[in-house]
Amino acid sequence: MLILSRRKGESIVIGDNIEICIMDVQGEVIKIGIDAPRTVSVYRKEIYNEIENANREATRNLPTVEQLKQFKPKE
Repeated sequence: MLILSRRKGESIVIGDNIEICIMDVQGEVIKIGIDAPRTVSVYRKEIYNEIENANREATRNLPTVEQLKQFKPKE
């Protein structure tokens, strides 16, 4: 993990098209601005984990290949 120190108003650039700017610091709360293309998904970690868990749960309920082979369409 790369650890950088930044002050209010300073930025970090990732690749050619993502910029993370420190907008404000108040005690233990830091406000961050993220400038990234719309094609890049940006989530808070706890939301990202919820999405991953929901996706994992959804795939558990998918039919197996054997179950699909037993399916016969109506004629």
